[in-house]
Amino acid sequence: MSSTKLLKTAVIGVGYLGRFHAQKHKALAELCELQAVVDASSDRAKQVAEELGVEAVADYRSLAGKVDAVTVASTTSTHFEISKFFIENGIHVNVEKPMTVTSQEAEELCQLAEKHNVKLQVGHIERFNPALIAAQDKIRDPLFIEVSRLAEFKPRGVDVSVVLDLMIHDLDVILSMVNSPVSSVQSVGTPVITGTDDICNARIEFENGCVANVTASRVSKEGQRKFRVFQKDTYMSVDFGAGGVSVITKTGEGIDPVPLDIENWNLEKGDALLDETRSFLQSIINDEPCVVTGKDGLQALQLAETIIAANESRRR
Repeated sequence: MSSTKLLKTAVIGVGYLGRFHAQKHKALAELCELQAVVDASSDRAKQVAEELGVEAVADYRSLAGKVDAVTVASTTSTHFEISKFFIENGIHVNVEKPMTVTSQEAEELCQLAEKHNVKLQVGHIERFNPALIAAQDKIRDPLFIEVSRLAEFKPRGVDVSVVLDLMIHDLDVILSMVNSPVSSVQSVGTPVITGTDDICNARIEFENGCVANVTASRVSKEGQRKFRVFQKDTYMSVDFGAGGVSVITKTGEGIDPVPLDIENWNLEKGDALLDETRSFLQSIINDEPCVVTGKDGLQALQLAETIIAANESRRR
């Protein structure tokens, strides 16, 4: 595809998050022309369409042949059906996380994307977080990873457990750091407000010896998104929310005092959703792999399912 041609795009599902997606498409006028927005609520679709000066469409299937790429930000239960339709019609798809309800559905989408030669990106937005990007060069061979993702309760997103709602972000980041298969998972989760797990702690062991201890809660008093990585001679802390990065490196021998180099960075938060959308569009224009591929989304979902199964097993 010529780099001078603007991609024609649409956003499917313009609720709380989908509206932001549509705004990013509109903002990236150098790469795309947002044609339409779609929502199960016609009033919502019209409202967002009027805000952005685009068409409100009732049926996403009417967009076949009219757009080059879409972002699917509808409810999780509809991701598979909608994404499958667009992929089968040769339209590139950026689908919000979790990419589907089950890993079987996710695997089918990956296979279809390969068959129809279209890009399939999954919206694991932390991969575009400036704090994580700044720290990545320092991450070599993690031995232990500690993650806390805590949030106040919000009614949206509760159609799935906290593992699929929040923890899956961190599972994706961990899998991108640890180049080794998972060997075992231990987990405990419990419902507090909803009918599914609202808080969960999982211990994930990898074949190379790395261990990840991951906690996610959507019933906490205050929000927190912190990621800590321990490797030989290095400790690293990444605050996804505040944009802070600390790296402590042992620079020599001895322990009294320990020779340490301490680096602290405070980064601008940036606009990770805009960067995610830009990256997706550029992967199409330049025919390059997506930063977060369908396979990445599938692997994160498979690990999430293992954790959910472990929680359910404990309750039996």
